[in-house]
Amino acid sequence: MKILNIIYYKVALILNCIRLTPHYLLFKRHESKDIIRYEVERWLVINNMHFNHEKGFIMLMINFPEFRNLFYFRIGDNISKYIEFLCPKMNTLFINGNIGKGLFIQHGFATIIAANSIGENCWINQQVTIGFSNATDCPSLGNNVTISSGSKIIGKVKIGDNSKVGANAVVVKDVPENCTVIGVPAYIIKKNGQKVNIKI
Repeated sequence: MKILNIIYYKVALILNCIRLTPHYLLFKRHESKDIIRYEVERWLVINNMHFNHEKGFIMLMINFPEFRNLFYFRIGDNISKYIEFLCPKMNTLFINGNIGKGLFIQHGFATIIAANSIGENCWINQQVTIGFSNATDCPSLGNNVTISSGSKIIGKVKIGDNSKVGANAVVVKDVPENCTVIGVPAYIIKKNGQKVNIKI
């Protein structure tokens, strides 16, 4: 039985490598390859996966539809529309905006990312909405921002560097750097490592 499992695993890996050949070539040669490589490394570390970049990219594409969406975003619609059918993206995760390197999306189900800008090394959970309040106003997130599950960040607001938006919070006003906010509407419960209770 163990031998059969090993054979099955190897055959499955070979077949996946074949279907992901165009993806792998883009990973190696696309103009965004440095950003994609950085994100492969970050996703591997977060998920405690010990592979080199090449095998890690293949394993992420096979096992994480959220990563697929991010990869397709990085290479652009003009290219991705021709290869998505080989490795379908998550159809409930939408990504749009000027997004810095290192974005990690955990359980991206029912998540809409429509930001003016997102900094580097941000973390976004499931059922999050980052979006417009009208035809033009949408959020900007700094570096190292964490958006927890169910949160809503709406309109022309700024989330400062190193800040965290708690689960199910609704943010419609700016959040300073190094803060944690919770609630509806959101208020600050931690600032620069100190417990507080501050309206925003």
